[in-house]
Amino acid sequence: MRALHFALLTLACIPCAAVAQTSPTAPPQPPPCSTDEYRQLDFWVGEWIATWDNGNGTKGTGKNRITRDEYGNCVITEHFVADDGSLKGHSISMFFKPAGEWRQTWMDNQGGYFDLFGGPKLDPGSKFGLETYRRSEQAPFRRMLWQDVKPDSFTWRWQGRAKAEDEWKDQWVIHYTRAKSTVASK
Repeated sequence: MRALHFALLTLACIPCAAVAQTSPTAPPQPPPCSTDEYRQLDFWVGEWIATWDNGNGTKGTGKNRITRDEYGNCVITEHFVADDGSLKGHSISMFFKPAGEWRQTWMDNQGGYFDLFGGPKLDPGSKFGLETYRRSEQAPFRRMLWQDVKPDSFTWRWQGRAKAEDEWKDQWVIHYTRAKSTVASK
């Protein structure tokens, strides 16, 4: 009796298997990080010459290499170095889909560490902006803004304020010009 039951069950499943084999397959999934949000910071990708006022009448200069190839299309990597060697830093930035915002982590040779969040809507006068996560109520407010963005130049501002109701004040302003005349591809 068991054998007959098994034979009938097997015969009943043959048409199901044939239908399953001929039914259309699920559409292919898009590659990771391929939606438009992941391209919002692409204007920054490239080789840049950085110049700034040191505040004592001298000018600082440096280089900033921004890539998207080290971790595929998901992560933007920054390699900053001041020409005098006083500051060397590295950041990684990525659109974090669950939160609907960008995240960046910065570390440097002076012990600096910043954990930032934001995106294109952080400041209405800017193309893009990131603000620091404050780890305590006593921590200052900090943010960075990319402004006046053109294919071969932009202004980057590091700003701070002591309290939420205070006005933002520039603490470091860097003028960037593209080191290569080619525009980063999108």
